Amino acid sequence: MTVDYDVVIIGGSLAGRYAALTATQLKAKVALVEPDTSELLYSAHTPYELIYHQIFNEIANLTEQISEAAVFKPHALSVDISQANLYAHATVSNLQQQHSLAILAAKGVDVIVGGGEFQSSPRLSFATNSRVLRARNYLLATSVQFIPEIEGLQKTGFLTLSNIWQSLDSHTPPKNWAIIGGVPQSIELAQTLTRLGCSVTLIVDRPFILSHIDPEIAHLLRSHLEAEGVRVFTHTRVTQVRRIDDKKWLQAGDKAIETDEIVVATGQQPNIQSLNLAGVNVKWNQSRVLVNDKLQTTNHRIYACGDVIGGYDCPNIANYEAKIAVKNALFFPRFKVNYQSIPWGIFTRPMLAQVGLTEAQAKRLYSHDEVIVLQHYFKTMAAAQVTNQTTGVCKLITLPNGLILGATVFGGEARELINIIALAIAQKIQVKHLANLSSVYPSFSEILEQTAQDWNQRQFNSNVALQDFLQSFFLCRRNWDI
Repeated sequence: MTVDYDVVIIGGSLAGRYAALTATQLKAKVALVEPDTSELLYSAHTPYELIYHQIFNEIANLTEQISEAAVFKPHALSVDISQANLYAHATVSNLQQQHSLAILAAKGVDVIVGGGEFQSSPRLSFATNSRVLRARNYLLATSVQFIPEIEGLQKTGFLTLSNIWQSLDSHTPPKNWAIIGGVPQSIELAQTLTRLGCSVTLIVDRPFILSHIDPEIAHLLRSHLEAEGVRVFTHTRVTQVRRIDDKKWLQAGDKAIETDEIVVATGQQPNIQSLNLAGVNVKWNQSRVLVNDKLQTTNHRIYACGDVIGGYDCPNIANYEAKIAVKNALFFPRFKVNYQSIPWGIFTRPMLAQVGLTEAQAKRLYSHDEVIVLQHYFKTMAAAQVTNQTTGVCKLITLPNGLILGATVFGGEARELINIIALAIAQKIQVKHLANLSSVYPSFSEILEQTAQDWNQRQFNSNVALQDFLQSFFLCRRNWDI
């Protein structure tokens, strides 16, 4: 069979561009098809939106710390939104160059801008811009933000995660915000806007603000957001949106909420409607393309990664999937995805980071007696006291043999701490070895050492109990012999 490429990537997400870059590093001949280059740069699911959030969050946090210092009156300072936007634009511009189409083309990627669809006859191919692209294998990496069907939403108007930051650059930015959606980005945005002096209402249709995290930590995160001023409504569905006298109104459950602006932050969905997947035997449901653990679709020559297969809205996970899919598409499909040691985080302040199983997930897979939960609070840490970041908890989920199943960290430097635990899980390092760390003092890494030391204490108590039992047993045996 004559082919033009080793792999053709149907992109529209940063994971697609990452996959193309990975393929070129593996000396493959690759084509990247993107529907519209302008859509990707401000997609809700790229690290660039995360950079915007972090910059504004850091500026707001620094302003809050300075304004609360003794030499200033509380809230005496304010954030210059326009200057913050200029800095954010410059930072993002520098980062975008790493994944620009020009850079990919210079590395040998055949970049094609336009739509297209799969063809099955006379052989599997992808048709775009009056061209027919033939490859050994194909990779789906499309993405588009999901907009829920709410009465009056389109007519009233709304913002998304892709244009929220540009709207703040106006002379009179909105002061009252309503955010619809329970995804990591909506939680981050709610806190950032609140720290910028806005009034924020967060509306989530599920019981917890996030469905994939430990319920205890979810409750702690919600309490922290509410303490900062965010109004949080869970288990609440928005059924109607209307504009009345230059104000936007939402009907959320049995409550009518007035706001200046609405942000829809409900995650991503596959952008597959025009690809003719049914014609090439690729199956999907409403929210994702179906794949196996090698990221093959039901057509073994077509792979998929990122938003198109669902899962977490985290760039590092999408890139991990892209790397696995590209290797399998180019070589023999033997690599399998294993999310057990892939960390992810929510960039709130304090940050929440998680890897592996939660306590509830572990107890569903193992018996309750097998699962050991180790927990330690940040308020005991010298580094937390010095930096005034005492809110937080570290939670390790282990088995009796010391194998770490998962961890959740909510507190200072969580994004760095979770990487250490992820490495321990990947390398099957037992929890007792974390207890033997000699961390720099003072540092947040001490929380791992102190949490793991609870394991040693449990083991010591168990050994003492066993020794007491054996001593009593042999004493009774001796008395019986006498």
